[in-house]
Amino acid sequence: MNAPVTPSAPTGKPAPARPPLRSRRVFAAAHVVADPGADTGPDGPAALDWDATLAFRHHLWAHGLGVAEAMDTAQRGMGLDWDGAAELIRRSAAEARAVGGPLVCGAGTDQLPPRGASLADVRAAYEEQLGLVEDARAQPVLMASRQLAATATAPDDYQELYGHLLRQTTRPVILHWLGPMFDPALTGYWGSTEPDAATETFLQIIAEHPDKVDGVKVSLLDADREVRLRRRLPPGVRCYTGDDFHYPELIAGDDRGFSDALLGVFDPLAPLAAEAVRLLDAHDTPGFRAALDPTVALARHLFQAPTRHYKTGVVLLAWLAGHQRHFTMVGGLQSARSLPHLHRAYQLADALGLFPDPERAAARMRALRTVYGAEREATEEYGSERT
Repeated sequence: MNAPVTPSAPTGKPAPARPPLRSRRVFAAAHVVADPGADTGPDGPAALDWDATLAFRHHLWAHGLGVAEAMDTAQRGMGLDWDGAAELIRRSAAEARAVGGPLVCGAGTDQLPPRGASLADVRAAYEEQLGLVEDARAQPVLMASRQLAATATAPDDYQELYGHLLRQTTRPVILHWLGPMFDPALTGYWGSTEPDAATETFLQIIAEHPDKVDGVKVSLLDADREVRLRRRLPPGVRCYTGDDFHYPELIAGDDRGFSDALLGVFDPLAPLAAEAVRLLDAHDTPGFRAALDPTVALARHLFQAPTRHYKTGVVLLAWLAGHQRHFTMVGGLQSARSLPHLHRAYQLADALGLFPDPERAAARMRALRTVYGAEREATEEYGSERT
């Protein structure tokens, strides 16, 4: 199997609340914690452990990060339905107001069936979700829509629908471009499978409504394309990188600009990410890169193909770090990655010092290996400490 692992030294108690980051606007897309005792199946409504789910948002705010709520990291469209997402948005928004935590929330069309919706149906679904986010006093992220991708026949359909939504928003939104590596149902978004043509449509929508667009979240895993797009954005429109492969260089930027961040990988990396960005706050770009570059190996492992299953590794690390008491996911997606994949995620995270209690993390990995039927290997690699 894999080489034995000796847990790293303990990193101490969780960090106290820190002031917000200054040089970049940084959001971690947060996962949800399933209720392991709920009697529900893969196709049933999501059952969440609300205390643990909301406590994790406070963990992110305590480090100075913003929370991106009800996004794909929260298994949106992969176990978390609209009813569950709506409740999550309401609860997180109330917590954010109580502590002054930065919050953005995803508004999409996932209350519709996957296919068969008209453009009018898609527009009404977006309006419903956008209204709920705004009523919660959160900033909306207009998420890419599977139903729109299945219904639209030309770039004009995207321009007309997004234009309609942007004209009626009460505050600037973040537009979300999620590539097909994250969700194959979004292939051909913006009206073309050719990235250059899709980019032109995307930029035209922004150019027609710059006062209604706070920024764009770009999740294409293509750093060069993101930089080219970033340089063409109207003044005042931010680029939030969603590139979980190239985030250090994109956030650091160059003499022509930088990307802010809205990243799923900052869910497990929150303490390291926040400290790295504070180095940017102090104008120490080399220090920022030295702190964040070593995390890329873990990110690339978590987000390896099929990329949409990165959530499994994210939840594993939350369990190992002590943020939840179990490794159970909505829809049973804890089974979406192999045991060797999970073991390697543990090794990489432990080497980064991500576990406040490394002995507990090692014991939990041993217990997981035992559940998989690898009792002998578990004892050899992790010893016989407590679970």
